[in-house]
Amino acid sequence: MDTALVRRLREEVADVLARQRREDALAGLPSLTPEDERQFARAVIGRVLEANARAELSVGRTPPAPPEEAELADGIHAALFGVGRLQPLLDDPMVENIDINGCDRVFVSYADGREAVMPPVADTDDELVELVQLLGAYSGLTSRSFDSANPQLDLRLPDGSRLSAVMGVCARPSLSIRRARLSRVSLDMLVDNGSLTPDLAGFLSAAVGARKNVMIAGATNAGKTTLLRALANEIPPYERLVTVERALELGLGEFEDLHPNVVAFEERLPNSEGQGAIGMAELVRRSLRMNPSRVIVGEVLGDEIVTMLNAMSQGNDGSLSTIHANSSLEVFNRICTYAIQSAERLPTEATMMLIAGAIDFVVFVERRNDAHRGGTLRRIVTSVREVNGVDGRVLSSEVFAAGPDGAAVASAPLSCLPELVDAGYRPAVPAGWGG
Repeated sequence: MDTALVRRLREEVADVLARQRREDALAGLPSLTPEDERQFARAVIGRVLEANARAELSVGRTPPAPPEEAELADGIHAALFGVGRLQPLLDDPMVENIDINGCDRVFVSYADGREAVMPPVADTDDELVELVQLLGAYSGLTSRSFDSANPQLDLRLPDGSRLSAVMGVCARPSLSIRRARLSRVSLDMLVDNGSLTPDLAGFLSAAVGARKNVMIAGATNAGKTTLLRALANEIPPYERLVTVERALELGLGEFEDLHPNVVAFEERLPNSEGQGAIGMAELVRRSLRMNPSRVIVGEVLGDEIVTMLNAMSQGNDGSLSTIHANSSLEVFNRICTYAIQSAERLPTEATMMLIAGAIDFVVFVERRNDAHRGGTLRRIVTSVREVNGVDGRVLSSEVFAAGPDGAAVASAPLSCLPELVDAGYRPAVPAGWGG
């Protein structure tokens, strides 16, 4: 495909769309929905390609054949609303992560552990920035700027992948895209790929069914969000879910057979005047007024932790969330760090009491190279910790610990075993365990 031609025709289509928006605004007409604008763009692309064909004929050149013209139309549409030359990478089901350090430094990691250097995704860094700006304008609930005044951007791409971009604080614009390869994921699928044992899957399913509050911990790219989706998909479809995220990623509402009643909140950044921001803590508070059966916080990274723990300890049982940590035990210290930095400046002792009253289980997931499987990457749950109370610090027991192959196996009695048995758990542990 002639990328220079795609870029030129894309600019023509973009000018028509921008002019139409201005005319609609002056006439007092409501803005087109994103889907209507995409359909309108398809019609404009058709007219622009027809004009291009006439221009080629007028100078004695052969216009694009129908298959080439269809490819051009898809390329223009992708450049406007998709991800341009990134699209082939996102279409590859084996691609797991894409790291871009400037338009011509593209590194891809695959699900089987391979790493590869790929061709440029744009002709210039300015074109790469323009691509990110287009994605920021169309991919979220609200438009998000990416420029010298707003040099950071996090958003969810149309396919569910998570994009993080930065400029101005590094020599060249840089992007990282983490693929959502398993959006409709289940605990059974995680058992099949070796992430969980059948016994652990049964325990996690029962924990969700018994409305236990679960915090999923792990390092970056360990598989926390995938496990969160799998746990969420154990929630009965009649329950009303409210999700709170910095950038939409979970996409639970995309599968109406699993979750027909979902409200997805996304953090809103301030405008160019510094106004209009709605942070995570406020969204968590708002979620409690939306009649939720459960509140799911995609990722805890700051002062929203205090609001979330308060919600969990005040009867909003069955909540799920993720947090960055290096072990299941280290989660409690990480929460204390966030809490002391929050607006409430919650001291450690108070935070420990709040944790003990709010969290039932911490599930720790790791990303490992599996020597038994030819060195392939494997994401496995290696630890589950049950919160038992507080005595100056959080008291907990590791009820599942890493077994011989790394996957967590039952290792200690569960104090809430009767509740889990009532929810369908049939433990593969010695008789008499249960506290």
